[in-house]
Amino acid sequence: MLHQHKQYNNTSLNRGFTLLELLVAMGIFTLLIGSVVVILSDTFKNNTIISKQLERQTDGRKVLEQVVDDVRRAEQSSIGSYSVEYAGNNELRFYANLDSDGYIEKVRYFIDGLEFKKGIIKPSGNPLMYVTSTERIVTLARNVTNLARSIYVFSYYDQNYTGSETAMTQPVTASNVRMIKIFLEMEDNPDKTPIALSVQSMAEIRNLKGN
Repeated sequence: MLHQHKQYNNTSLNRGFTLLELLVAMGIFTLLIGSVVVILSDTFKNNTIISKQLERQTDGRKVLEQVVDDVRRAEQSSIGSYSVEYAGNNELRFYANLDSDGYIEKVRYFIDGLEFKKGIIKPSGNPLMYVTSTERIVTLARNVTNLARSIYVFSYYDQNYTGSETAMTQPVTASNVRMIKIFLEMEDNPDKTPIALSVQSMAEIRNLKGN
């Protein structure tokens, strides 16, 4: 009798998983794998979004460097016009010698939908004139959301600006402008990006400094 009892116990220990136990184990394993895949997928998507936003911000900074450099060169036009022609919330027009060829170009920075653009008109003819139809326009930045969010691109300050004063109110008298703030807000995908990134900089018109 004792021998038979031992044989029964060995059979119970070695019988393995039942079909139900195997299905339950497979189900739990599948859920775990699915959870891991979802977590990894979300992490990858978030990292991709952040990476694109940082790339967009870097591009924005390069654009601002160009705007600041051009504004600092602002001077009287080739036909005697004042250095700043128009100082709007989302458009800025001024004159600057961009290529050191002896002629002063008319420069325009402006928002067109979700794009930030630059227009250049070289004076031509005799007498010299700035012909609007000859303007060469290039797109500097895309996915700019200033208009959609009612955020001004340009703010203007007069000769009394020390760093804490508020911007001049519109309409701005162009001849009073001494300092310009440029602000761009960019968002690659408004539906997926949690926070829009922005870049800003200040530019002083050097030829008018102290005037």
